[in-house]
Amino acid sequence: MLPLTVWGLALGQALLISGNILLVSVTALIGQQIAPSPTLITLPVALQFLGLMGVTLPAAHLMRWLGRKIGFLMGNIIGVGGAILAYNALVLESFTLFCVSTFLLGMAIGVGQQYRFAAVEACQPSQSARAIALVMGGGVLAAILGPNLAVWSRGFFPESSFLGAFAVLIGLYIFTMLLIVSLPLKKPSTAEQQKGGRSYLELLRQPILVAAVASGSIGYGIMVLVMTATPLAMKSLGYEFSDIASIIQWHVLGMFLPSFITGRLITRFGTVPIIQLGCALLLLCVLIAQLGTSYWFFWVALVALGVGWNFTFIGATSLLTLTYLPNEKAKVQGMNDFLVFGFSAAGALLAGHFQHWLGWEMLNLVMLPPIAFAMWVVWVSRRNHKRNLATTA
Repeated sequence: MLPLTVWGLALGQALLISGNILLVSVTALIGQQIAPSPTLITLPVALQFLGLMGVTLPAAHLMRWLGRKIGFLMGNIIGVGGAILAYNALVLESFTLFCVSTFLLGMAIGVGQQYRFAAVEACQPSQSARAIALVMGGGVLAAILGPNLAVWSRGFFPESSFLGAFAVLIGLYIFTMLLIVSLPLKKPSTAEQQKGGRSYLELLRQPILVAAVASGSIGYGIMVLVMTATPLAMKSLGYEFSDIASIIQWHVLGMFLPSFITGRLITRFGTVPIIQLGCALLLLCVLIAQLGTSYWFFWVALVALGVGWNFTFIGATSLLTLTYLPNEKAKVQGMNDFLVFGFSAAGALLAGHFQHWLGWEMLNLVMLPPIAFAMWVVWVSRRNHKRNLATTA
């Protein structure tokens, strides 16, 4: 049985992702309304991921010294501030203020990405994969809550379709703060706070660390790019907002519902095969996107995209936990999330450009080389790791 703290972190993750889905559902559409140029439509989304990327290393080191609880509370305070600023940006119709607000919200989301690592610390080593999967499984609640909040909140303020979304977001961050206060999160150990440890170059000589970072970064970047482009593609084809929100909801269910079995699949079949299966599902998304643009083609493609992300991301996170000593934890976790969410920011920034210049089908085809590269890197890293083990033996 997993500790109660892990379940609490899963709820925190659910609330975090609910807010993130709320942002995904409305941010590109808000950009379309107030951006000064079509090429800047997804800039607020990209800034969200830049904020997320930029906070990863500082947040990891901050928690190393002050602990998870203080770090998570600070992240949620930033989230409240970002949501308030976004609300006022819409009232003033200021694209610049809205971009600043999504950057702050990205920072809050970036701090929350450490929930999965906090869950590992709260349980036995043999339960790590299950703990990570359960925390990520909190996204199932978010898949139901997030898109519905996006739809329901449209009626809160008649003068603006999207003001209500940010009023809801303020409430989510405040509730999460109360949750974090109630959880018995562990304080940093003496071993974690010791100086020293291997350099980044020495750490990256580990084949499994290379595999973890590569598969996590590429898988996340592709998922964000295609997901961010989906509302724009569907709107250009005449779909209603409720249809767009529904597709995003099913996509997010695909992202998180498998989490309840992903940990067990990793235990049964190994991490690398699950990562490769995730990459194969990303390829399936690309294929389905070539076959048509009816609702059900979008549905199958986005569900495959979500499940593929789940297998690659949880698999990559599980690999990562095997690559560092206690005093290297903040360094490795921060570096990993910096790269993972750096690719996410690039994906979000490119989504508007690719959709505008290439269209939906070609945008998906461009994803083929990076997916193939991720599969190759994971395969090579696994082969080299086995070779190193044989040489050592």
